[in-house]
Order: sequence, then structure tokens, then C-alpha cells
Amino acid sequence: MPDPLPLTVVDAALRGTLLALLLLLAGALWRDRPRLPAAQAATAFCLGLCVQVIGGTPLLEDRLPLAWQAPLIAVAVGNAVLFWVFVQALFDDDFVLRPVHGLAWASVAALAGFNCTVMAGSASLLAPVTWGLQRAVPLVFAVLAAVAAAAHWRADLVDARRRLRAFVVVTGVAYTVVMLMARLAAPRGQLSGLASLLDSAALLMMVSVVAGHLMRLGNSALFPSSLGQGAMGGVAPAPVQSGEPAQHRRCDQAGGFTPIPTFPLAGGRGQPPATAPVAADDRQADALQQALRRLMTEQHAYRTEDLSITSLAAQLKVPEYRLRRLINQRLGHRNFNAFVNGYRLDEARAVLADPQRRHLPVLGIALDAGFQSIGPFNRAFKAATGRTPTEYRRDKLADS
Repeated sequence: MPDPLPLTVVDAALRGTLLALLLLLAGALWRDRPRLPAAQAATAFCLGLCVQVIGGTPLLEDRLPLAWQAPLIAVAVGNAVLFWVFVQALFDDDFVLRPVHGLAWASVAALAGFNCTVMAGSASLLAPVTWGLQRAVPLVFAVLAAVAAAAHWRADLVDARRRLRAFVVVTGVAYTVVMLMARLAAPRGQLSGLASLLDSAALLMMVSVVAGHLMRLGNSALFPSSLGQGAMGGVAPAPVQSGEPAQHRRCDQAGGFTPIPTFPLAGGRGQPPATAPVAADDRQADALQQALRRLMTEQHAYRTEDLSITSLAAQLKVPEYRLRRLINQRLGHRNFNAFVNGYRLDEARAVLADPQRRHLPVLGIALDAGFQSIGPFNRAFKAATGRTPTEYRRDKLADS
């Protein structure tokens, strides 16, 4: 029985609005960050959702044969993979798209297409297996997305991005699980008119929140402004001098630092609050910054293998949010691990360039500086210098 006309009209209106918003978001991300993996993953996910929104229209699901819907269903199922890739890219500034990500999407899409064109209505013993795998895909990749989010959550220093990421992951995983259950409970896996309407409304709400945050915060708060900013080139920031209380420094695209005002935003309008609170905040931030500098440069806290933002805040006897804000807004770092690795790499470079310590093995230097193994050290070192530790030592000793 066809759905009532008002329900169909409202569903069409929601889907049209959602399509327009997804295309606008994809276009903005691609325009501003075409080479950034996070923007590329977000753009692909938005376009995949567009196909899903079109393919999920009740009229199409009801009138078109399943085989004709195969391309649309394949893309919709593949969106589970794109969500996982998007979450990884959103939480890790150093994320790199790899062939395995494309292979995972292609495999999932091919499985869905195979089921729709070959296994639909088949009595083969293989059919329950392939359909079972297809139904498991959204749940598996939702779990992988949640794991990826948790793995990088603590190291993220950008408060606005942390809040938005939490919303994306929680609502994304919840939506995936609820819609999977709804599809499994529906006849032939097709949603009723009301369920389809709720599906469109839920997607529109989530995409609207993301788009609203993106426009209000500016996407530089969510993504690095350049491909190399996530790790800051591995350079530990020098302390701000006591004569510079009204400025902090951020990393520019060349890896250097540019003084920028330290005024916090007031109500999102960029206006500084009253003079007295600013001065008091600056004095507290100056004191905390000096304490952090002493802890890192004199006590070498970065050599602790399991150093975290929580343990560092405990040593400084300050709330974690204050330390996170200082490292992000004053020192220009978006990621705590990159901040700590900057000090570790500075120490490693100094040892590698010292002729009197040429006998020390690279592994020992890495472990002494605070790295837990040689692999992460080599990757971080090459990302910061463009050379391996061995090449760096050879060139420096040759120059000396």
C-alpha cells in the first residue's frame, strides 16, 4: 500500500534538504582542503551519503527490482567503510589514506552488489553466508570507528574539535546500529514510510550539526591548515619570553611560529573580555607556561614513555583542560603526542650530531629520548627532518 501523500511529500522535502546540505558541505571541504586526507575522506563520505539518501527513497525501494538497486545499495553499504575512514582521518592529523582503505570499500560494495544481483532469492547454501556478512559490515565498521576515536581522543588538544568529534562518533555509531536493526526487522529489509521519514530526519539533524559547527568554528579549528601541521614538523616550541604576555605563537605552513593575539573568543564573536580578566588569565598562563618549560627542558619529563596529558597536568598540579588550552592556544600544537615528540626529537638530533657520541646505537638514543620502539621514532624523525636517523647522523658528522 502506497504511503500517504503528506508523508511522501515531507520525506521528499527532508531528502532534498539533506542532499543540498551534503553537497554544500562536500563542496566547501573540497574547495578549502583538497589535499588534506580528512577533507578527502569527509567529501567521499558526504557523496556516499547522497547516494544512500537517494537509494533509500521509499518509492525507489518499492518500485525498482533489487538488481537495479544494486549500485545504490552497494554504495550505501560501503558508507560504513567511509565512516570508519572519516573518523580515523578526523581524529588523527597525521592520517594517510592508503590502498587498503579503497580495497576495503571496494570489497564491501562488491559483496552488496553480488548479493543484490546473484544471491537475491537464491536457494544456494552460500546465500545465508554472504547476506550475513553484508549485515555484519555496518556493525563491524561502527566498532572499528569507535575504537579509532578512542585511540586518539586523549591526545587531541583542540577543545572545539573534541566536542564535535564526540558528537560525530556517538551519533554515527548509534545511527548505524539503530538503522541496521530497523532494516533487519523490516519485511525484505525495506523501511516503512514512517521509518524512512525518521531515517531522513536523523541524518539531516546530524549533518546540520556538523555543518553548523564547521561554519561557526571555521574549518581550521577542525582540520590542520596544511599537511604538515599535525606534527608541527617535530620541532619543540621555544618558550614565550616574559616580555610577551599578550601574545602566543602558532605554527605557520613553513613550520615556523607567528605571534597571534591571546584573547579568547567571547561568545564566538572574537571580542576580548574585560581588561582585568585578560591580564589575570595571561599571568596564570605565563606561570603555567614557565612551569611546563622547566618540567620539559630541565626535568626532561618527555623521556617518560607513557607520558600523557593527564599525568603531565598532575605533575603541574593544574586541571587538564588548562594545560590542553595552553599547549594548543599558546604553543600552537593540535596534538599532545606531537608536542612531546618535538622535545624527544630535539634531544635525538643533538645526540646524533655529537661526534663524541657517535658510538651510541640509534635504538638506544630513541629509547633514552622517550620513544617506546624504533619504528615510531624512525617515522617521526623522517617526517620532521626528511632523513632517517642514520642519514642525519652521517650528514652532520661529515659536516663537523
